[in-house]
Amino acid sequence: MEPIIEVKDLVMSYGNQAVLKGVNFRVYPGQVIGYIGPNGAGKSTTIKIILGLIAKYHGTVKVFGEDIWKQGVFYKGRIGYVPENADVYESLSGHEYISFVGDLYGVPAEILAARATKLVTLLDLSDFYHSRISSYSKGMRQKLLIIASVIHNPDVLFLDEPITGLDVNSVMIFKEIIAGLARQGKTVFYSSHIMEVVEKISDRIILLHKGVVAADGTVEELQRATLDDSLQGIFSTVTGFNNHKGIADHFVAAVVG
Repeated sequence: MEPIIEVKDLVMSYGNQAVLKGVNFRVYPGQVIGYIGPNGAGKSTTIKIILGLIAKYHGTVKVFGEDIWKQGVFYKGRIGYVPENADVYESLSGHEYISFVGDLYGVPAEILAARATKLVTLLDLSDFYHSRISSYSKGMRQKLLIIASVIHNPDVLFLDEPITGLDVNSVMIFKEIIAGLARQGKTVFYSSHIMEVVEKISDRIILLHKGVVAADGTVEELQRATLDDSLQGIFSTVTGFNNHKGIADHFVAAVVG
């Protein structure tokens, strides 16, 4: 099977600060990838490079079997994206925003209207769909972004901290959505710090640390390699950070002492 995403010897720096120092991985159709790592490891940078939002890098990035810079913008029509920090047009209503995104992707008007109506209803946004986004809560905005990311039925979905602001029920629905999309052959590239969710939805984990891939495998494979039972434990072992309680104790002492 040919990889749907291939990253080879990816190097990226911000000024004199090296962020990615030779990242390598392949992703195959239908996989749900949990892309994790400490703050500043380069997770969001990797995603933005694959999406073509960052151009100044070294290495090879292929999506759908071809270098992204040989495809122009056309490959982006098969990709959905929920960014960590999204700039949403707050003066628009939810309906206007989804219509705008659907038009950008060339979704026929009748299909767009029917699909959007179903999705906003399922995510409990119907009562607010024609309200200005400026009136939305954080969770409502996140639901809108999730809908916008799939409105064109993409083959690959990039999710960067997608459940921020969602309530417990919405998170449970979202996890089932990811599983359902994977069963339909969609590929999901999921970046988050919430280890419990990553562990439950991912069939493969890629852990980025100090600019390189420090671990790559299923949760079960990484458990056997590190002798840790949880993804949080695996994360701590691989990154070498095990002083959580000590730092917390000193922090509390500084506050109350």
